[in-house]
Amino acid sequence: MDNQQDNNRFRTIFGCILGTAIGDAVGLKREGLSRDRAIWLHGDKPAPDLIFGKGFCSDDTEHTVIVGVAYLKSGGEVEPFKRVFAKLLRKWLLTCPAGIGLGTLRAILKSFFVGPNRSGANSAGNGPAMRAGLIGVLARDEQHLKELISASTRITHADSRAEEGALVVAQAARFAAEKTDSNPLEFLRSITPKLKGEELRDHFVAMEEALSSGKEPREFAESRGWSKGPTGYVNQSVPMAIYCWAYSPDDFESVVTHAVLLGGDTDSVGAIAGAIAGAGCGEESLPEHWRNQLAEWPRGIKWMQDLSKQLAKPKRKNILDQPAPSLRWGRTIVRNLVFGVVVIALCLRRYIPVSTQGWR
Repeated sequence: MDNQQDNNRFRTIFGCILGTAIGDAVGLKREGLSRDRAIWLHGDKPAPDLIFGKGFCSDDTEHTVIVGVAYLKSGGEVEPFKRVFAKLLRKWLLTCPAGIGLGTLRAILKSFFVGPNRSGANSAGNGPAMRAGLIGVLARDEQHLKELISASTRITHADSRAEEGALVVAQAARFAAEKTDSNPLEFLRSITPKLKGEELRDHFVAMEEALSSGKEPREFAESRGWSKGPTGYVNQSVPMAIYCWAYSPDDFESVVTHAVLLGGDTDSVGAIAGAIAGAGCGEESLPEHWRNQLAEWPRGIKWMQDLSKQLAKPKRKNILDQPAPSLRWGRTIVRNLVFGVVVIALCLRRYIPVSTQGWR
């Protein structure tokens, strides 16, 4: 890094990427479980400890780093970004990723035949939102942010709710990175009147009221009818992730812990909340004990750091294809074959008979 501005940009970008990865890894072990079942199985102190005390990441993190590579290769220009991102998603699908959302799967398969402009599935899932935080900190300005979010979303999701949810996540990450001394309520009050979706706007109005009265994230989730945790529906996962960030914006560990203990789609809610909090707190504020547990491969912390350094450099004029770390597709295939077995085992947990003793 040549100067303080570059250092600050690196701090924010790396914080967002690594925050996504840690939030994802902390939540992955409890993915798909209700709050009470997750606590019964794994306790009430979540950590990135999926296998032998080590944490690994899901498609939330993979999509985020692919966005970063696509941004580098396209120079951040919207139309090239769209083409590069779609191409990288097709390559990613060929690595046999585990746990891919059905909407995303249908869209990527469709993109092999119709291209990125018409490939989006009619789905309001949170796929675009889980990769949106990084776009928020990379975009040059608000208009650029909106155009990148639209391009990123419509490749996989055609539903306007998915796009609006992703846009809100990107705007929250940008706000957290740029206005670290401001109250997140300021963000909510500025963004709520602009929301087009009535359902999402209603949740944001309720968020303002709940935060003002000091409700914990679990209380807010229960007030919205999500006592078992938010699902992968964007109008549940996005409000809940943003609420967890807004409740304790300066404490990354608290943000992710609250998000994961909700139950439900824990890896995505953890990843989204982690991206926003990481962008605001910076990579140096992420808990060292969680960083030490993260054993993601083949794109580990050092790889994420190298990507962040490239993204933090000033754009070279008139050059679209800027240097980017290799995504290591061959090693990813090996990783995903092993990881698939773990995902199957995780899915089988829901059939374990549960003792009601000690449940709240």
